Amino acid sequence: MNVRRAEADEIPALARLWYDGWQDAHAAIMPEALTRARTFESFRDRLEVRLDDVRVVGREGLPLGFYMLSSDELYQLYVSAEVRGAGVAAALLADAEKRLREMGTETAWLACAIGNERAARFYEKSGWLRVGIFLSRLDTVDGPFDVNVWRYEKRLTPTTSDSASRD
Repeated sequence: MNVRRAEADEIPALARLWYDGWQDAHAAIMPEALTRARTFESFRDRLEVRLDDVRVVGREGLPLGFYMLSSDELYQLYVSAEVRGAGVAAALLADAEKRLREMGTETAWLACAIGNERAARFYEKSGWLRVGIFLSRLDTVDGPFDVNVWRYEKRLTPTTSDSASRD
């Protein structure tokens, strides 16, 4: 599966994918005020600002899924409902881990909404460990919004003891 850079003309399609995915996975488990703030326009605006950090799967103009990095964090990962279970999320996650490793990240992390069991199972199956709960400050059009989330981490580079045990 080919993972590539997102193109500016894909922002509307990516925003639709992100909005629909967020509504599906988060609207029922997040506070109502946050759900109101997560408009289609808010997703489009966030993509416009962060487009250089976005990688996608799918033909140009027809993205099937995407991820976004922020430093050592897998900041977003969304896949269209129509292709869930087809390996798109696994391909995106593998590419994100590879890019993070190439950037020198030793331990990557991500935030997962408490109650998003489908995503939690996927991350755990992919070798990510839930290390606790933390307060995440989310940006919204109404200002910062604080919410508790699960923190997952994955070690991307071997530790010295790991390397020594393989010699």
